[in-house]
Amino acid sequence: MTKNNLLPESLHFVGVGGIGMSALAQMAASLDCAVSGSDRALNSPENARIINALCKKGVKLYPQDGSRYETAPPPAALVYSTAIEEDNPDFVKAPPGTIRLHRSVAMKLLVEKCSVPIFAVTGSCGKTTVSAWLAESLDRLGASPSMISGGLANHFIRDGFAGNYAQGQGKLCVLEADESDKSLLNYTADHAIVLNIGTDHYSREELAEVFRSFLRATRKTAVLEDKVLETVGLDCVKHLKIALFSTNPAVPETLHGCKVFRVTDYRASSDGVSARIDGTRFHLPVPGMHNAANAAAVTAALSLLGYGMKEIRPAVERFSGVWRRFDFAGRNCRGTAVYDDYAHNVEKICSCIESAHEVCSGRVLFIFQPHGYGPFGFMRKDLYPALEKVLAPDDYFAFLPVYYAGGTTSFEPKAEAVAAEYADRHPRRYLFFQDRLSVREFIKTNLGAADLAVVMGARDNSLSDWARELGGTVPPVQIQGGSVS
Repeated sequence: MTKNNLLPESLHFVGVGGIGMSALAQMAASLDCAVSGSDRALNSPENARIINALCKKGVKLYPQDGSRYETAPPPAALVYSTAIEEDNPDFVKAPPGTIRLHRSVAMKLLVEKCSVPIFAVTGSCGKTTVSAWLAESLDRLGASPSMISGGLANHFIRDGFAGNYAQGQGKLCVLEADESDKSLLNYTADHAIVLNIGTDHYSREELAEVFRSFLRATRKTAVLEDKVLETVGLDCVKHLKIALFSTNPAVPETLHGCKVFRVTDYRASSDGVSARIDGTRFHLPVPGMHNAANAAAVTAALSLLGYGMKEIRPAVERFSGVWRRFDFAGRNCRGTAVYDDYAHNVEKICSCIESAHEVCSGRVLFIFQPHGYGPFGFMRKDLYPALEKVLAPDDYFAFLPVYYAGGTTSFEPKAEAVAAEYADRHPRRYLFFQDRLSVREFIKTNLGAADLAVVMGARDNSLSDWARELGGTVPPVQIQGGSVS
């Protein structure tokens, strides 16, 4: 921590192109902090959206080779994430005694400088969508919140910002709270949402204890899925004003003395998607029962903040979405529709599959690129039975090689081994493609106008551009010239 727990006057972000780090860098620059950053993928076209936004905000960018210290005075502190290792050049070449701030600590200092209450959104699944949805709804209600999110919220892609950070003028900051490295325990929220407890990084038991600690420290209100409350217990939230949400129509309107915002009468048709939330019909801008649950969580949160249903419903219905959350990427020459999604754990993959079935009556090819050997190994056992429950008889589920973004790893399990293991149990359904060209050829040969292909995976932004190529749309613009130091 810094002297007197104050935000340093200059910050250097190691891995500044990451979705979370770039949000903080934009925020720091907006607060008149001198900001620089480095990234190994600085000149990769797929990162242009974020890199261009950083340049527009005056962030000085460098290759991740320690050259930051050669041409300018050293920064007062380095900001890093859990993924950065000790042999990183920006660590190795830093002047002795340079302060290091974990991303979550830097977030805490930045939010404290804004002097506004924190509304933290967490859970195994949906926290990016819900943090963006809540922030956008508050903005439409005139609250003008700030926002720090793990995705590019379409509503906030403006004024030179990439969409993962919004500079508001109001008295609230909505932020996505990360449970993957337990960094959400490094700051205290005034308001909180805990969406669910899944199987991504830890066992359910360990993650439940993380959320208990987080909720004990929360100051004012909390929104919980009814299943989350059952798991964490009442003791950790007894000091808070609570609202619940649920997709189980059998849950009573009040549970343990808390109002339950129930999702009922969910409908998906050619006319769109709708559901009743707390008895009011909402026309939802995104498909999937999981998104109806997300809308219920946002509705419950706005209700705790004092808004009425007549105000809430039109604001929630106008949600603009988040980049790479079931985005339509076009149709190929055979008429096959292509979608792009960030799904990368068991629950998110299954939700994506269910959404695809709502918009397609034909066959679906799901193409999954695992986002690291550790997470892939963690989900290996649970993924197969989950897929067997949601895949349609004629669906295909294909693996691409594991995306390796650096760090210590055993390079196991291999995607081809997992695909073979699954195929032994259910032949023909599970496939492995060594490269993206093979996927393109499979689609051309096997899918037609009534069918659909979905690209799924996290961390690798090139997946979005590739989905657009498969869909026959124009790739995004390249990085602007002359912007990088």
